[in-house]
Amino acid sequence: MTFTRTLLATSALVAVGGTAFADGHMASDMTLVSWGGAYQNSQQKAYVEPYIAMNEGVTAVWDESSAEAVAKLRAMNEAGNITWDLVDVVAADAIRLCDEGLAMEINPDEDLADAPDGTKASVDFGDLIVSDCFIPQIVYSTTMGYRTDLVGDTAPTSVCAVFDTEAYPGKRSLEKRPINNMEWALICDGVAKDDVYSVLETAEGQERALAKLDTIKDDVIWWSAGADTPQLLADGEVVMGSTYNGRFFSLIEEQKQPVAMLWDAQVFDLDGWIIPAGLPADRLARVKDFVKFATDTQRLADQSKYISYGPARLSSAPLVGKHADLGIDMAPHMPTDPANATNTFLYNYEFWADYRDDIDAKFQAWLAK
Repeated sequence: MTFTRTLLATSALVAVGGTAFADGHMASDMTLVSWGGAYQNSQQKAYVEPYIAMNEGVTAVWDESSAEAVAKLRAMNEAGNITWDLVDVVAADAIRLCDEGLAMEINPDEDLADAPDGTKASVDFGDLIVSDCFIPQIVYSTTMGYRTDLVGDTAPTSVCAVFDTEAYPGKRSLEKRPINNMEWALICDGVAKDDVYSVLETAEGQERALAKLDTIKDDVIWWSAGADTPQLLADGEVVMGSTYNGRFFSLIEEQKQPVAMLWDAQVFDLDGWIIPAGLPADRLARVKDFVKFATDTQRLADQSKYISYGPARLSSAPLVGKHADLGIDMAPHMPTDPANATNTFLYNYEFWADYRDDIDAKFQAWLAK
């Protein structure tokens, strides 16, 4: 699968800081938006700290609002006050923001660094550039984890265990949005993976997914932040739950909690940057300089020292090495590792860009019942 092929990447040896711009001036501070937790920390270590070290006087602050990026950028645009400089979003949100004119279009071969061997960025990122405004960083997956000491003698092997409250009694945690939950519900209700989105685009398919989720609704703790499920598992408040594979890596390998992951039906997705439309020239110059550095081959490879997400550049893959602190090989912990990718589900970002608002409204109404 082309997606899996590109997923295994990590990149760049070019140090970019200090690019010249027409007005000769770049802003000295940046507001970067991400998701918090282990992922944001990996960005801080791999991108921000080395960039600041190379650019004296530059500062960067984080806003952990990526989950609300679309709504907040809409509001900022309406108010005529864009306070963010660079925003980390999932691919479907990037497509929506681009379609609405809220994100700036990118020319990969001008705005992003070549690979060390001279390969142009458009080729190195390949089909992961899913929008004219999207700058890919990583491939990650949303998957299920469980407490090894709370599942009895038979550990779950299928994502559908989340719906089996008889074999695995106790609370489970799921994200408070339809994405992934609706897909898993249909898969576990007998819909073939290849048919999930054609079923989900119909009102009947949406009702079918919600009916399946109804069977465990009373047993679910709904999460909004990626750190919620790891904390609930660590505290023993849930027997299993969903979150991003990098969060599970941190919980299992770094915190040594009695938790294991299910790679079954892991949902592959893309994450990357968008630059908000309408930035003043000095802020735009700074953020373009930063993003060219932060998405080069070496920087994307360096991020994998801190979290188990696959870099989005082909040239980065050979540079993926060991965890910075643990000293363990990171390749086997990537969602794209062949041993982990035997039964994956490819998230359809175009479907969710088209249907997100309508299905969100239906999902939230169902939650409120």
